[in-house]
Amino acid sequence: MTFAKKILVTGGAGFIGSNYLNYAVKKYPRELFINVDALTYAADLRNVVVHDRKNYAFEKADICDRAAMAGIFEKYQPTHIIHFAAESHVDQSIADPSLCIRTNVEGTNALLKLARDHKIERFHLVSTDEIYGGLSAADAPRTESSPYDPGNPYSASKASAELLFLSYRRTYGIRGVITRSSNNYGPRQDTTKLIPKFITHLLQGRKVPLYAAGDNIRDWLYVDDDVRAIDLVFRKGREGEIYNIGGGQERTNLEVTKALLRLLKRTEKEIEYVADRPGHDFRYSLSSRKIERELGWKPRVSLEKGLKKTIAFYKEKIARQTGA
Repeated sequence: MTFAKKILVTGGAGFIGSNYLNYAVKKYPRELFINVDALTYAADLRNVVVHDRKNYAFEKADICDRAAMAGIFEKYQPTHIIHFAAESHVDQSIADPSLCIRTNVEGTNALLKLARDHKIERFHLVSTDEIYGGLSAADAPRTESSPYDPGNPYSASKASAELLFLSYRRTYGIRGVITRSSNNYGPRQDTTKLIPKFITHLLQGRKVPLYAAGDNIRDWLYVDDDVRAIDLVFRKGREGEIYNIGGGQERTNLEVTKALLRLLKRTEKEIEYVADRPGHDFRYSLSSRKIERELGWKPRVSLEKGLKKTIAFYKEKIARQTGA
């Protein structure tokens, strides 16, 4: 079969990547999607429910393994890349910065070199609001022209990946776009992250470990809304542009925790306040005016509805695992 596009998707067994594949593989049957994933702790091939489709292929590989990646490029001759693969756990990046530097910086560089050599038509780098650093309660939401100010090794490594991409555009003529998403949540997220961690802890009768007083503020975005935005930018975003993707639903971590307790019919006795993480950014906030104005995107799923969907997913997952 001849495909209109051959899209290499890195990190497609992870959280956002698998949700993207489950959306796009069905929506675009005349395009081939090649999922490249190293299958680390945060990935699970069972996340990809479209694995039996004719326009889907999987290759287990580390994006830092140049020989393996060169072989994949030769085998499939991809025309486009969407780069989700990343070490995104802030606590782990603080404990050992080399992990995120290797994947997020060295891996992105290796992928950019292959994109240059194979004349990829569009390279879409999936990034994060954390590159802007922490905000105060009074600060305006960050726009695409706000400066880099990363506050931990993870966000510094993602800012570095962006700068590498921008340098490849200027030096080698790589064509592509960057998206910066706010805090995603939803089905298939690794349970080291706040919302799935707290849901699974509560379902298993354990307390939830909340940093400090839970005052830190995040802008929450349901993963399906992010996937739609990423696909829109990938296909219709202006060449070389950066687009923020914000959920527009800022909540303190304590507010999110209380919402989960209410939905799961638990009390605040289930909260265990723990020592704060080093360098914990107080607040993230994105302005999504650009993507709304240019591409007509807006988030559709409220936090309340999204949390209910997420709880239902993890309830079912735990029931399957326990045979309940």
